[in-house]
Amino acid sequence: MPPLTRTALSDDPIAQFGAWYERAKAEVPLADAMTLASVDEDGTPDARMVLLKGFGDDGFRFFTNLDSVKARQAERAGVVALVVWWRELDRQVRVRGPIVPLGEADSDAYFASRPRESQIGAWASPQSRPLADRDALDERVGEVERRFRGAEVPRPPRWGGYLVRPQTIEFWQGQVGRLHDRFLYTYGAGHWAIERLAP
Repeated sequence: MPPLTRTALSDDPIAQFGAWYERAKAEVPLADAMTLASVDEDGTPDARMVLLKGFGDDGFRFFTNLDSVKARQAERAGVVALVVWWRELDRQVRVRGPIVPLGEADSDAYFASRPRESQIGAWASPQSRPLADRDALDERVGEVERRFRGAEVPRPPRWGGYLVRPQTIEFWQGQVGRLHDRFLYTYGAGHWAIERLAP
């Protein structure tokens, strides 16, 4: 990978992310996968993989069970971090910022686009709660399938989306000898400042 220079970067980090993302979609098996990091009430860090489901000038979107551990932690702290890692391109993007719930219309629209099996799973799974065994989950799935047989599956009331509004976005590109290229965008006073970081 050739060195990453400031002149090669957009002044707008969302535009820059879009350029990298388009290439990743063409070359990476699951370009939407990202780590969502949060902290619990004691300040202990937690992390898991989620799927990026849209981005724009307002930020980065994902969807989940609103009673899940990640949702409870994110709402309690009010801020999260994201990491998108495209191994095949030796690139990563790190995002930090406040998190806010998406409106019901956004959540309804995305839920309606999901495969029916995923819609049923959203109703059946008490996400992050203990289960007696796999049979208990399968039984719940069967109950939901019977409930909505022959009908559209509506969005569960406790399922929806979040928007992460970035305050910082770092673009990292691997280089030989671990002398990686890193550029940090920081938002303040109505614009993005850009600086190179040491590897």
